Amino acid sequence: MENSLIFQTSPKVTIATNTFVNVPVILKYEDVNLIEIVREERVGFTTQIPIYHQDGTHLAKVTGNRLYLSEDGKKTGLKIDKYEGLWVCTMDKKTLFEIQQQTGDAFKTTAELYTPDGYFVKCTDAPAPHLIDTKGSELKIGGMIMSGNTISGFQIGIWLRRDGSCAIGVNA
Repeated sequence: MENSLIFQTSPKVTIATNTFVNVPVILKYEDVNLIEIVREERVGFTTQIPIYHQDGTHLAKVTGNRLYLSEDGKKTGLKIDKYEGLWVCTMDKKTLFEIQQQTGDAFKTTAELYTPDGYFVKCTDAPAPHLIDTKGSELKIGGMIMSGNTISGFQIGIWLRRDGSCAIGVNA
C-alpha cells in the first residue's frame, strides 16, 4: 500500500491503515487543524487540509478532492494541474500534493505537508525533522508506531505539539 489518505463517503478517514470514525479533527499541530472533516453540501462529509511551504507560507487548501490556491500560493508560482481523475499541485517542478479520484466520492491523496513553523508532518523519503512518517501499512509518530487502529468519537484524533509530545484520541 502506498502512502495515502483514503476518504470514504461517511465521516471516516483512513491514514496508513489507521481509521478515524466520527473524529472532526484527524490531525492537529499546536492550534492548527491540519486534517479535518468538514460538511460539504454535495458530498456530505469530506476532508479539509491546508498546505504550507516549509517557510510557513500558506500555499493552498484542499477541500475534498479539490485544490484551491491561496493568494500567497499564487504569488509563489504554485501550480495546480487537473487531469482525468487526478489533481497535481507542484512548485518548482516538485509535486507537493496529489489527489487521485477513486470510485464514487472516494479519493486518495499523497502529500508532503508542513506545519506553519516548518516541520514535516507527513513525508515519504524526506530526512528529519518530521513529525509523522507513513510507510503505507503504519503511521509513525515520534517513536510510536500505529497500525490497524480505529479511533472513534473523539474531537481530535492526533494532536501534535512543537515539543515532540502528542496525544491520541482527545476530547478538548
